[in-house]
Amino acid sequence: DSEFREALIHSDILLPDGVSMVFASWFLRGKRLRKIAGDDLFIYELTRLNHIGGKCFFLGSRETTLNLIKSRIAKEYPNVKVQTYSPPFKNNFSNSDNELMINAVNAFQPNVLMVGMTAPKQEKWAYSNLKYLKVGHVCSVGAVFDFFAGTVKRAPHWMINAGMEWLFRLIMEPRRMWRRYLIGNPRFMWLILR
Repeated sequence: DSEFREALIHSDILLPDGVSMVFASWFLRGKRLRKIAGDDLFIYELTRLNHIGGKCFFLGSRETTLNLIKSRIAKEYPNVKVQTYSPPFKNNFSNSDNELMINAVNAFQPNVLMVGMTAPKQEKWAYSNLKYLKVGHVCSVGAVFDFFAGTVKRAPHWMINAGMEWLFRLIMEPRRMWRRYLIGNPRFMWLILR
């Protein structure tokens, strides 16, 4: 996916969110990385914004999930100002869809824009629209919206620490995750080894 590749290459920071990425870094370059999940970044940013009284915009997911996020942030991070927008569920957004999202974000001018539309859609959207956005920075965090809202359970810490979060996600959402974990990851590992 050349568009996804371009979005990743032009990102300021890429997190090693997965044991296969950590392995690839070690195997190909001898660099030992620690897995940093989108959830870790999410909590870090909310804590930072709470400290400075900053603003965070949540773009993506369902309205019910976004309301749960707002409610939890109000309790746990009371100094964070929050705004949300739930875009239509489509593979590709129209120009008018993009304009509505951009206008909603820019009206709020957040320190941080959290985009939760699943990969690679969220990275592509952020990359192609960044020049129009009035934001401090953008974080593409995928399923973190659901984890934080409590609509999807995250793996227990022992599984995360053992590098088995993928297995937990596969068991919890087999219809959605089987292709990523049973086809994509083995293919990625084979290409790395080759």
